[in-house]
Amino acid sequence: MTAQLKLEGAGLLVLFAGAYFYLDYGWGFFALLFFAPDLSFFCYLLNTRVGAVAYNIMHHQGIFAVLLVVGFYFSIDWLIQLSLVFLAHSAFDRMLGYGLKYPDDFKHTHLGWMGKKK
Repeated sequence: MTAQLKLEGAGLLVLFAGAYFYLDYGWGFFALLFFAPDLSFFCYLLNTRVGAVAYNIMHHQGIFAVLLVVGFYFSIDWLIQLSLVFLAHSAFDRMLGYGLKYPDDFKHTHLGWMGKKK
């Protein structure tokens, strides 16, 4: 994965976390939920296809961007908070090289193969 993509992930992490704290939401909810999307890893115990679908839903920036807009439009604070935390987590994962998963292998992502080159 290129340094440019990692830098983009870092920038988005700062943006989403910064927006969260700019809106004066507390640390507790952020800290409690920051790694919650990674619970989707447990779906890999069933099989790689189910694991990939669950992981991709919990890490898809588009889904949480839409939820963020809905939260702002309807003034739903908890939805705004949840969306910003999950967007920050997803950006953090992108910064580390974790992309959305293909169903064949956990290490096969939309950013390329993780680890050793295949």
